[in-house]
Amino acid sequence: MEAQRTDAPRPTKGRVVMLVDNKVDGDSRVQKAAESAAAAGWDVVLLGLVRSGNGRTWKLGDAEVRLLPLKTPLAKRHAERHRSPLRRPLAYPPGPLAAYRRQWAKAWRADLAARRAALKVAPQAVGSPLFRRVEKLRLVVAGPVSKFMQKWIEFRARQSSQAQKAGRALRGPVDRAFTALWKAAKGRRAWRRLEPVLWDYELTYGKEIDALKPDLIHANDFRMLGVGARAAVRARAAGRTVKLVWDAHEFLPGVRPWEDNAHWIPGNTAHESEYAPFADAVVTVSEGLADLLVERHGLKEQPTVVLNAPDRPVERDPVLDDEAEPEPDLRALCGIGPDVPLVVYSGSPGPQRGLGDMVEALPKLDGVHMAFVVPAPAAGYIQGLLRRAQELGVGDRLHAVPYVKHWQVVRFLAAANVGCIPIHHWPNHEIALITKFFEYSHARLPLVVSDVKTMSEVTRSTGQGEVCRAEDVEDLARAIKAVLADPEKYTAAYDKPGLLDTWTWEAQAEVLDGLYTRLVARSSKAGS
Repeated sequence: MEAQRTDAPRPTKGRVVMLVDNKVDGDSRVQKAAESAAAAGWDVVLLGLVRSGNGRTWKLGDAEVRLLPLKTPLAKRHAERHRSPLRRPLAYPPGPLAAYRRQWAKAWRADLAARRAALKVAPQAVGSPLFRRVEKLRLVVAGPVSKFMQKWIEFRARQSSQAQKAGRALRGPVDRAFTALWKAAKGRRAWRRLEPVLWDYELTYGKEIDALKPDLIHANDFRMLGVGARAAVRARAAGRTVKLVWDAHEFLPGVRPWEDNAHWIPGNTAHESEYAPFADAVVTVSEGLADLLVERHGLKEQPTVVLNAPDRPVERDPVLDDEAEPEPDLRALCGIGPDVPLVVYSGSPGPQRGLGDMVEALPKLDGVHMAFVVPAPAAGYIQGLLRRAQELGVGDRLHAVPYVKHWQVVRFLAAANVGCIPIHHWPNHEIALITKFFEYSHARLPLVVSDVKTMSEVTRSTGQGEVCRAEDVEDLARAIKAVLADPEKYTAAYDKPGLLDTWTWEAQAEVLDGLYTRLVARSSKAGS
């Protein structure tokens, strides 16, 4: 009897292609979704991107991750590629002409200076007496003319620079009129004019998805929605059944734009509106966001809520841990001992996240240290906060440290005394419990959160922390002092039976696996 091959491919429930518009590292939701789906028996390929250099591939559990090199020539705006007569009518057209004309004017002025000097020190070398008299007359006229031309060229060059800057910013009345015109003319198809860079994502991902022949496409967030929808349409037109899951991480009309211009929100919301009807199912992060998506897109089914919950904490195995890579220690990275009060913020930085408020509060908190756990501690924004702390005389008590692996986050954060979320009032901040809320909770940290709607309501109802007024430095300091004065009062909330059980990724992974199974089973029945 022939021996059974041990290298045969494992049976799977179907192939899932996940799409995300980042480099995967640092996106814990996407990483956990890919890894847990693969562990549940799906053949998972996660496609992300790199914005420079070559792509690469690695394994995330049993899931395969592929990063594709993204080129964005369509990101260059119309106003950056063409003359803008309404914005700066006297500007040179985009390209090298302005630099050429400036250099030409300088060369002319240099030539005139050299010719004057030659007439003065070596007249015979210049030419005949008649030629020298004519040359002197030419120089008398050419001097002021060249000076005027140089100033004129400099003026037009500045106009060109300002036109290019305005063309990138896209915040002026011309840009708002351009946006309104295309919205009126094209409706939800207007993104083709307002945000043509979305086609760069299509041209990066499209062929790769087609070659993988997925049974289900999981498109994360708004940019990947169109990529996934078009891939599903192509597959269905070719006779294959493909299901599309759209995972909406945020309410797009309520986000703080990645690019603060007149095109970004209208262009991307139009794109989302065009392709939302193609989704076979919608997944999102909170009930509040689910309701908004139903209202905005007229969804026939309520979106499935999959919380941004962390992995269930596991007890460390001393034997295995000795052999594994050692986990980072938050206090060691900050250079402080176990008895020093430590307030932690973990997540994406930005002014709307309230990190600046934390820095301003630090002088009011004697002996307290703060740690920012962020993707890039060397980034300009974080370095600016560190400089501000130095100006306030508390630079030695503010620390910036890098992210750890997603399965290490909870134990890493548990070294702190307080988990802080002082986010400002933005529509998306009001409607969801964000990732760090769950991570702090599993780390059993007392919380200090701002009074954004959903998070403050939950924090008050559970008793796991204090609520402060957003953007109020004095009240933030008050809340931190209150928690540090009596931490057991707040950590007692975590002893309530069942509080943390559903706030785990394992519970959310079961929801996601159930959704995949229903969709693929439904398509199998339809095809039989």
